[in-house]
This record gives sequence, structure tokens and C-alpha cells, in this order.
Amino acid sequence: MTYKVAFSFADGKTLFCPVQGNEILLDAALRAGIKIPLDCREGVCATCQGRCESGQYTQDYVDDEALSAQDLAQRKVLTCQTRVQSDAAFYFDFDSSLCHAAGPERIASVIRGVEQVSDTTAVLHVDASQYPRQLDYLPGQYARLRVPGTEAWRSYSFANRSTAANQLQFLVRLLPEGVMSEFMRERCAPGQTLEFEAPLGSFYLRQVSRPLVLAAGGTGLSAFLGMLDEMAVTGGCGYPVSLYYGVTQEADLCELTRLEGYRQQIAGFELHTVVSQPCETWPGKRGYIPEHFDSPALAAQPFDLYVCGPPPMVEAIKGWIGDQGIQGAHLYYEKFVDSHAGR
Repeated sequence: MTYKVAFSFADGKTLFCPVQGNEILLDAALRAGIKIPLDCREGVCATCQGRCESGQYTQDYVDDEALSAQDLAQRKVLTCQTRVQSDAAFYFDFDSSLCHAAGPERIASVIRGVEQVSDTTAVLHVDASQYPRQLDYLPGQYARLRVPGTEAWRSYSFANRSTAANQLQFLVRLLPEGVMSEFMRERCAPGQTLEFEAPLGSFYLRQVSRPLVLAAGGTGLSAFLGMLDEMAVTGGCGYPVSLYYGVTQEADLCELTRLEGYRQQIAGFELHTVVSQPCETWPGKRGYIPEHFDSPALAAQPFDLYVCGPPPMVEAIKGWIGDQGIQGAHLYYEKFVDSHAGR
């Protein structure tokens, strides 16, 4: 049995490593060239400490002074004592440069086309099938794309799950001005070469063990499309999934047919669209996403809250958690600025 394990670092880089059944995690990492800092290798010094964010594992021995009972409850691990029992993801609170990690790969691909999905949004379809193996990334991670004909790079979340065919999608907001926006409007054509770096980012779907609340602002939806694609393969995650998708005007809404399709593909999936500045005839939810959270229901049971969108939206939701006194939420978020990240 071989498991796929992701190592994510504080600088946003993620590396993947195959781990054999019953193999010590640190040994597998070193074999793959990921030099996790280490010292005693006996479960005592805690130098190789990380945190398991997804997956099942056991630990052979952990000294009480290396990890406390609270640390263990928070799924902290010593990689020199850890044996994974499933595909898994681990986070390390230091930069990948400390373990001499190679970082994301630079990959050449081909543009297949651009699909306009709203007045302000397009899907960039990319063919990376010439890459010699499946491009590994976790649902929610992103790639840095070099805008063809320029030295500019822009970051976009993968809008679909990783597959062996390496056919990729990126949800792009079309700004009035912007290097990528101008390229897509004026010069983009099928067959052009597109260079990108991937995978990047520590915002990704962890192993689901309780209800999910997903909050997307604008093209922050892209990260959740990848997550929902992953859930659709198995028909769900075993828990309710609620997506709150917020935009400024109803003309900004996109991929609604695809989102509605998840209702049939994912058991317990609910979609809530929220428009902050709608026209008078808009029949749906108005205002901002936190105004439409079901506070009593969310306060009644633990849940995982994933948020991807512009900084004001992320901060508003963090504020809502504090104002409501929500104690049982695990918050994962990624915020971006259009002019910088392009997402």
C-alpha cells in the first residue's frame, strides 16, 4: 500500500511525497528529498514536529516533554515517530527553505480557450497533458501563471480537481485594467504556451470530520469549485456542506449551472447566493454573507469554516465569529486583492 502525503509549509509551498505502508513519515520525506529538520529521531526532542491536518496516522512513541496532551489533541506529530494509515496532509510552521525543499515546479502548458461565464468573469482552460505525470495539488491550492508576452505573474486557484489528464481550469476576474485581463480580452488564443508554477498555498480541503461551511467572495469561488469537484466524485463527504457565494451585483454571478449540479452530486449540499448591491427585482439574498449565516444552528455543533475572498469579507466573517461567540468553529481562510493576486 502506498499513500500520497502533502507537506505544507509556512511560506505557502506544498510538496508531495509517496509513503509506503508502515513506513516512518520522516524516512519517506528524506527519501523524497524533503529534509525535515531533525535531531534525536527518538521522539524526544520535537525538532521534527508538524501537525496532521488531514488523514489517519499512528505514532510509535512521543515523550511527554516533546508533545503535551493538548498538543496531541491538536493532532501535532513527530514525523520521526509517525506512520500514516491513509492519504494525508501535514503542516509545518516554518519555511520550506529550512528543509531545502525544491518548491513548486515550473511547467509549460497550452491554452485551450477562454469561456466567459459572467459579465466580469471568465474560465481559462489549460492543457498540461505534456507534463510527464499527474499534476498533484490539493483542492483549494493555486498556481502562479506567467502572463504570455510579459514578465508579469498572477496567481489563480485551481477551479477543478486534479486528474490524470492534467486539464486545468482557472477562474479569472476581468478587471477594467490589468495585465492578465488585457491579455485575455485582446491577445489570448488557443494554442498559446502558458508557463506556470504549482502547487502553492496552504488553503486546501482538510479531511472532513464535521459539517462544512464554505464562504466564497467573487472569484474566491474558484478554490471551492476544486473542493466540490473532489466531493462530487464520492457523492459527498458524509456531512452537510453549505456554500455561501457572495458577489457585488447579480451580473457577477457565475458557474451557477455547475453549482446547481452539485446538489445532485453531493449529498447534503446547499447553495446560498448573496448579492450586496442587487437590482430591485433580485429575488435572492441581499447584503453580505455573515448576515445570512444560521447563527443558532452553527452555535449548536462544531463545524469547519472555509473562507476565500477579498480581505474585507474575510475580516467581516472573522468578526462575526467573535460577535456570535462561536466556539466550535475551525476557521481556514485565504484573502486576496484583485490587483495583486488576480484571483
